[in-house]
Amino acid sequence: MPQKNKIKEEIFNLVKEFYELVHKPVKLEKINYAGRVFDENEILNLVDSALDFWLTHGKYSREFEKKLGEFLGIEYVLMVNSGSSANLLAFMALTSPLLKDRRIKRGDEVITIAAGFPTTVAPIVQFGAIPVFVDIDIETVNIDINLLEKAITNRTKAIMIAHTLGNPFNVEEIQDICRKYKLWLIEDNCDAIGSKFNGKYTGTFGDIGTSSFYPAHHITTGEGGAVYTENRLLKKIMLSMRDWGRDCWCDSGKDNTCGKRFNGQFGKLPFGYDHKYVYSHFGFNLKPTEMQAAIGIAQLEKLPEFIKRRKENFDYLLKNLRKFENYFIFQTPLKQSEPSWFGFLITLKENVPFKRNDIVEFLEKKGIQTRNLFAGNITKHPCFESLAEGEDYKIVGDLKNTDRIMNDSFWLGVYPGMSVEKLDFAVSKITEFLER
Repeated sequence: MPQKNKIKEEIFNLVKEFYELVHKPVKLEKINYAGRVFDENEILNLVDSALDFWLTHGKYSREFEKKLGEFLGIEYVLMVNSGSSANLLAFMALTSPLLKDRRIKRGDEVITIAAGFPTTVAPIVQFGAIPVFVDIDIETVNIDINLLEKAITNRTKAIMIAHTLGNPFNVEEIQDICRKYKLWLIEDNCDAIGSKFNGKYTGTFGDIGTSSFYPAHHITTGEGGAVYTENRLLKKIMLSMRDWGRDCWCDSGKDNTCGKRFNGQFGKLPFGYDHKYVYSHFGFNLKPTEMQAAIGIAQLEKLPEFIKRRKENFDYLLKNLRKFENYFIFQTPLKQSEPSWFGFLITLKENVPFKRNDIVEFLEKKGIQTRNLFAGNITKHPCFESLAEGEDYKIVGDLKNTDRIMNDSFWLGVYPGMSVEKLDFAVSKITEFLER
């Protein structure tokens, strides 16, 4: 065996020993809303990529993209450095001049919801398009489809919404609306990887799907995310914009993949200008590191089990908390859905004798982490104070249910690190609060 292989084997054996000593799961008193679930394989992959020392997008990233595409059943996957970058890239791709009359321009409208994470909305505002907010259904906590067509005008170009806490919105009905009005659909799938609608994975219905691999999400690469599509032109645009806006599609470390590196005509550049330095878009550098991808490869192996555990944990909480339906509304999936739940959402019914913060503060003091539904109503936040309603953003109808979620909802964790013991403890403390 070559000396370098012997050294690597010794390192790997020490890594396994280190994991057993330092990272192997132990009983924890605090019940987190989410967290990393991993074993020695993630660390081994991380060390292997570090020893390889090809730091930027390379073989591990390509392998991760291939395996994620195989899992989702979708052709084109591009890994990026975060879920927020995935949403940015997905939206900005739709502004490309290559899309001609379907491109989104400044002042065009994009339908979305205010009850969610800000990075679903931020790219719309940052580009100079107009987010058009529609209210949600209080039980599914997804967009109210009955209001959707009322929001469509001759300036509407796209719908960009998330599957709330892993609960799929009705993608097939929204697809039909998008076809009818020739709208783009971006599925923010960051909280929902592994969810299905009519047997097909969410994120694969729209023109572009996005994922996040932040530690709280279904799988983690630390920071990290992905965009995916079946549309070859959109893949070309996103590849360009992810990689500085370049026209070249060579992999990192490769040259002259097209075979015409020095004999093409691009724009008004001199004939034969080096294709590696031709820019067809105003882009970014949103590439992941190889170390992120190496971790992700090990996480993907665990994803089916993670999905199973999330479903089981959600069902366990629902079974044991149904007796409190006089106090709570529980998030409900559509009959066509198989959610890969991100969290267990609880909304206080009207006229209960306590407020959301009363029960949340009680649970937090008992060591049970809770979370609001992200922004609640993004239009109420300081970032919107400089924007004018009717000019910079629009609200169709009212956001009554959105405000209800903002004021009366919280969620508990269902991630794979939640044991039955932890779930029982959470149920017992909710029971204790309500019986006071």
